Amino acid sequence: MLRILIADDHDIVRRGLRALLDSQPGWTIVAEATQGREAVKQAKRLKPDIAILDISMPGLNGLEAARQILKASPRTEVLILTVRESEQVVREVLEAGVRGYVLKSDAGPTLVAAVEALSQHQPFFTSRVAALLLATYLHQVTPALPEGPPRSPLSSREREILQLLAEGESNKKIAQALHLSVKTVETHRANIMKKLDLHSLGDLIRYAIRNNLIEP
Repeated sequence: MLRILIADDHDIVRRGLRALLDSQPGWTIVAEATQGREAVKQAKRLKPDIAILDISMPGLNGLEAARQILKASPRTEVLILTVRESEQVVREVLEAGVRGYVLKSDAGPTLVAAVEALSQHQPFFTSRVAALLLATYLHQVTPALPEGPPRSPLSSREREILQLLAEGESNKKIAQALHLSVKTVETHRANIMKKLDLHSLGDLIRYAIRNNLIEP
């Protein structure tokens, strides 16, 4: 029995995924989540074989959720399901240790094929994503080509706090959500602004949008 977790904040998408995957013999949906932090909690508790994560979820985005799930449950394979296909996002997905990346526009039979590949611990990327991977590789090995955008200087915790700040949460609410003191959140916030050379909340929100931490 292949055990699958689905995390997407859109009910209609989540229901569609469940209907598609439940129709496959031997596959079962063990949990659903509407945001990243809930997905991490469910994955830690249930240790699913496959976790399908939307990259854009409130509270904790799919990429950060993937990092935490893979750390807590190394045998779980993660499949990122997204509408985005930028080179930067693909690079960040690979750096997080994710081995499956499917565009929502390619879902359907492609999604089934992706889950089948991951169930055998084989990577799966749709053709358009594979083309981006090739472009990334060529950028890395060809000196004449410009380098891609630099890696984020932020820690995982700082990226979590950055997303919540960009979503409009107060220091107090962030502290409650992450089980931190308000002073610790304030310190992280100051460090984020310093590391990224940001000077206002507006700058922070624009950075979060540009780096796919929140949707515009």
